[in-house]
Amino acid sequence: MQASYINPFLTSSVHVIESLINTRPSIGELRIKNIDFMEDHVWLRIGLLGQLEGDIIFGFPEKVALRIVSGMMGGYAVTEFDEMSRSALSELGNMISGNASTMLYNEGVQIDITPPNFIQLPQAGLSGRKALTIPLNLVDIGQFDIYVIV
Repeated sequence: MQASYINPFLTSSVHVIESLINTRPSIGELRIKNIDFMEDHVWLRIGLLGQLEGDIIFGFPEKVALRIVSGMMGGYAVTEFDEMSRSALSELGNMISGNASTMLYNEGVQIDITPPNFIQLPQAGLSGRKALTIPLNLVDIGQFDIYVIV
């Protein structure tokens, strides 16, 4: 995968997270790794269509997902992953992917994104596939990974 395709996702992730929960994530080492769906995680998938086809998959440890949602809600303590939490994480993924697709469009790569959907482990036909992985660490919140498959 070309760096020009992944950089918009890096830039968008930092910008969106910083503006939504007022913390600047640090980006870990980019690497290629197998997607290993773990049960204590929340998995969000957004499809890419057009000149760049594939999937963006967000893998949040459940505790990290709850802390992110809490931050998005102004610090309101969120203790369970309910419909409101699902909606907030969907919006986070949508904003990151939408901003990245706009950046790619400005670079001459025309893509569109699908609505976000949560992956249930039994339907996770992506398990074991290789993906470029972007680890993001949010101070006092934790780390999650963004997997890019194109």
